Amino acid sequence: MKITVDIDKNYIENEIVIKCSQINEDIMNLQKLISNYNYSSIDIELFKDNIEFYENVDNIIFFETQDDVIKAHTRNDIFTIKRRLYELEHILPHYFCRISKSAIVNVKEIYSITKNITASSKIEFRNTHKIIFVSRGYFKPLKSKIDDIRRLAR
Repeated sequence: MKITVDIDKNYIENEIVIKCSQINEDIMNLQKLISNYNYSSIDIELFKDNIEFYENVDNIIFFETQDDVIKAHTRNDIFTIKRRLYELEHILPHYFCRISKSAIVNVKEIYSITKNITASSKIEFRNTHKIIFVSRGYFKPLKSKIDDIRRLAR
């Protein structure tokens, strides 16, 4: 793959152009990675006891619905968020993945998955006791996302 950097002080805005003979999975993954690059530095507005917090999305290990309220879990804390899961799916970086109707997980934070053929599989995270379950219907897309993240990290 050829990479060219064109520097000109007259450019008003930075632009990345991908030139290819055809769209394939690698090109699509590269486009996603570039598109989501700035998201890793964004803070997300969270709430706890009427206090507003701004937490970097990288510190969130998962989001889940509990009693019609969306909870954001970090390693050591739980916050509420005033967004719906479908809204979060559109704004979160590519390394977040829907794992059930009621949860989205940060794939980079997954430590292990205990697969259960007849029911939901258990997900454990690095450096925390927190767990969550991936529904059977979401297991394959999660595994695919994990493989994509690992491939892009190489």
